[in-house]
Amino acid sequence: MNIKYYLGMDIGGTKCAVVLGDDEGHILAKERFETAETPRPYPAMDRMIALGKRLAADKKIEAVGISCGGPLDAVGGIVLCPPNLPGWVNIPAADYFSKAFGVPAYLQNDANACALAEWKYGAAKGCRNAVFLTFGTGMGGGLILNNQLYNGTCSMGAEIGHLRLSTTGPVGFGIAGSFEGWCSGGGLARQGEKLLGYPVTARRLAELARSNEPESETARRIWRRCGKRLGQGLALIIDMVNPECVVIGSIYGRCRDLLEEPMQKELKKLAIPYSRAVCRIVPAGLGEAIGDVASLAAAAYGPVE
Repeated sequence: MNIKYYLGMDIGGTKCAVVLGDDEGHILAKERFETAETPRPYPAMDRMIALGKRLAADKKIEAVGISCGGPLDAVGGIVLCPPNLPGWVNIPAADYFSKAFGVPAYLQNDANACALAEWKYGAAKGCRNAVFLTFGTGMGGGLILNNQLYNGTCSMGAEIGHLRLSTTGPVGFGIAGSFEGWCSGGGLARQGEKLLGYPVTARRLAELARSNEPESETARRIWRRCGKRLGQGLALIIDMVNPECVVIGSIYGRCRDLLEEPMQKELKKLAIPYSRAVCRIVPAGLGEAIGDVASLAAAAYGPVE
């Protein structure tokens, strides 16, 4: 069997990871470091290159995939100015990694890269039209339309977290009442702090909602409201895109029991019945490994058309 090998570079505000994998999405080796240890772009990329060359010392690499938060220029391979990466302004990442390894390198928005990973190797495998939602610290999205990744005119397609679901509400993506404000780790934390009167994380809100502690009913109310807004956002997406499946990452997979009932209730009320009937809504098939596989998927997918 002729196995193809890829290197993935995952550039994040918290950590940077280098992954060696194959064309089946298997992770063969991985190294990581905290972004704060090497925050400047070129020293960080040089460190990732050194790790990649060590991981792939005995392998022929076909391509390098780079997963990074936006905004970015996926066609030109340029990291523009991600808010979680201070100093990473107009960085030609794809060209820099390509020259270092002597193979093509492809840059993708992290949510788009996750969409590719779920489409190629995870819960959306075999789907012609699929949507991926991050539902992590923020709410990002990626679209697979007619078996192709949709990037948009300036690599800003599928910024689903920016959709406004209400005229007031928690702030996310700079907008009160946005999809990200209602349905993200940061948004849940802001809702929790407002109603409970002290700082709280989404993880702690889930623990409270499943407990018999005094704050449990307030926590459950926050999750019901989040589920309702999730259903509203999904109804908009399903009506517009008519996908075969919507794959939702991170918090949805861990807290599905708290979200499913209010989400489905809103979907049945709002989404076009024919479109809803052909769409599966599922947690990420790759689970916690999705971030690592995403950069490999970007390498395997190749250039943006």
